[in-house]
Amino acid sequence: MYKLMLLDDEENILKSLMRILRKNEEWDIETYTSPQEALKRAQCCIFDVVISDYHMPQMNGIEFLSELMEMQPDAMRILLTGCVEIDILLEALNKVHAFRFIPKPWNDETLLETIKEAITYRNLIHENRMLATQLREQQAELAQLKQMNKSNISYQSNDDIFRKSIIER
Repeated sequence: MYKLMLLDDEENILKSLMRILRKNEEWDIETYTSPQEALKRAQCCIFDVVISDYHMPQMNGIEFLSELMEMQPDAMRILLTGCVEIDILLEALNKVHAFRFIPKPWNDETLLETIKEAITYRNLIHENRMLATQLREQQAELAQLKQMNKSNISYQSNDDIFRKSIIER
């Protein structure tokens, strides 16, 4: 089960999103109209994907996603907005590392595919992190085994020298 957070100050937008997204039974979706409430929830619940509107009265979507990123750096962040401005796009990509930027009105299939891609990408990040940790542990173990082997060879060599010196006497 994947956790999704939807944030938009317009209730009708959240209802439209829910109509599209609730068809996927693998997604547990929470909706918020207040960035402060969404951030409060993010303090105690991990989300896989967060979709935020850009234009909201309390704070804009980039400010919200920036605060969320501090709490949950692995959450995939998607910005949803009715206005497509290059400055907003660049800030979303550079400041909050948004996974995607989706314009309003959105295409339902594109939205669904974007969320699936975000989840896949998040899973790959976690798998890579796990594999990198496993590799580091195995490399450390191998280094220890090599060191033990060198010590053992050195010990055997010293033991052989000692035996030869006794035999030669």
